[in-house]
Amino acid sequence: MPKQYSTSFLITALLLLAAPALAEDLDCVTTEWKLWGSNHQVCVSTFADPDIPNVSCYISQAKTGGISGTLGLAEDPSNFAISCSATGAITVPDDLPAKANVFKESTSLFFKATRVIRLWDKKRSTLVYLAVSKKIIDGSPFNALSTVHVR
Repeated sequence: MPKQYSTSFLITALLLLAAPALAEDLDCVTTEWKLWGSNHQVCVSTFADPDIPNVSCYISQAKTGGISGTLGLAEDPSNFAISCSATGAITVPDDLPAKANVFKESTSLFFKATRVIRLWDKKRSTLVYLAVSKKIIDGSPFNALSTVHVR
């Protein structure tokens, strides 16, 4: 394989390995009925921490309905909640970074996403999961927090 292709393959593989977790959608609950297009909803998804086995998180997010929501053109509000828990024994790697992105989901057609950042509080043996809404311009102060104590 030529060097240029092997370098591209390696970079792509590393990016895929460093990618945040993918969520599994559980279900949605209608919060407002819309005559045209889909209803406004709150949807619940779950994801596993990609670096810490036996930690699962559940995130609920508001989803905009109507015609623009149905067409994927609406910007979802920055309303969400998160809860993370241990689903088995947790072992934290010695080289775990103090801060890492573990989840990302787009909440508008362009430039807005919900992210979950994991913080490692080594002093208290606690994993902290912070959900925030990030936007290139005019970000949101809305956030949600969950912790998992490592025994």
